[in-house]
Amino acid sequence: MRSSRFVLSVALIFLHSIVSAQDDTKDLTQLLQSQKNLSQFTALLTSYGDIYANLSFQSGVTVLAPNNDAFNKIPYSSLGPAFEANQSQIVRSVLQYHILPGIHPSGSYNGSFSFDRTWLQNASYTNVMGGQVVGGVQQAGDVNIYTSGMGSRSTLVNPLTKFKQNLAFTGGVVHVIDTFLVPPANFIQSVPQFNLTAAGGAVENASLADYVNTHPDLTVFVPNNAAFLALGSTLQSMPLQQLRRILDYHIVNASTVGYSSNLPNGTVLRTRSGQNLTITFASNSLFVNQARVIQQDLLIANGVMHVIDNFLSPDAPSATANPEIATAPPLIQGTSLSENVVPFTSFLPTSVTSFDANSATPTSSFGVSDIGKGTN
Repeated sequence: MRSSRFVLSVALIFLHSIVSAQDDTKDLTQLLQSQKNLSQFTALLTSYGDIYANLSFQSGVTVLAPNNDAFNKIPYSSLGPAFEANQSQIVRSVLQYHILPGIHPSGSYNGSFSFDRTWLQNASYTNVMGGQVVGGVQQAGDVNIYTSGMGSRSTLVNPLTKFKQNLAFTGGVVHVIDTFLVPPANFIQSVPQFNLTAAGGAVENASLADYVNTHPDLTVFVPNNAAFLALGSTLQSMPLQQLRRILDYHIVNASTVGYSSNLPNGTVLRTRSGQNLTITFASNSLFVNQARVIQQDLLIANGVMHVIDNFLSPDAPSATANPEIATAPPLIQGTSLSENVVPFTSFLPTSVTSFDANSATPTSSFGVSDIGKGTN
């Protein structure tokens, strides 16, 4: 009996501590007002009353809150023109992109990327089922990084420094980040940022740009410029129907986006051409058929792209990875070109060929409007 009373007493004390902790937790307004380094974010959020009101009544949500320093970076980022012109719909989409359903504590991330849905679901700015995602990973020193469109990176600094993680409020948690997340742009707007101009021009030349820019939940394996150079004029001189057939073999239009976290060893993917690709993980590298993936998980408005070092051939769907060599020989025969002559680049719209997400005067906003809807 005495033991039972003791257990009951401990349980009551534990329960009381939980209730007390909940009583001490601030609501969203109180929390934001207590964080001086979030004053500009608080002002922006409260100016969009519907988002703020909805957020205030949520239970189980994570807010990635850019600090005041992040606001100072806006004029030098691809978000600058939209904020300068007060394009409210774009700014609204940016705010929605910083809100994640569910509670994601800083300690929930590890060395493998996870991709978390956000409140950004407006079809004017994204075409990913369930909402656009942000990538999250924990790097050395327990530093959490978020990745977003145009290769942008935002950092949650160690709690021992001037930024504090896991700021709890009654509806969830706020993380302070040092740079704004950028909603992903469409494919054609994105490729110059990663020096994939040949692929972008080839897609334009083959009249596939509308499809690749707008079709929902795409996974695109994008050969880098070096892969195009290795084939010389072969691709440029072939009939457009044949070029489309090759490019279609690099596009996966499944019901699930192929982020790297969704591509375990042995995964088979059905391409737009109707043939399969096979994912291999070997020697700490990811391969698709024989091609090595050299850059993973570049977010675009309607899915993701992975950069590969070689062309995939619809005439060799059974080609396999050889991790012992740096780059497999091309399966499509051609004569290499000078590095100064990148094929297909002339087909890219001039508004994107000089795009620079870090420019103080970008040639456009972040490009999501090209999905086909207005931006004002």
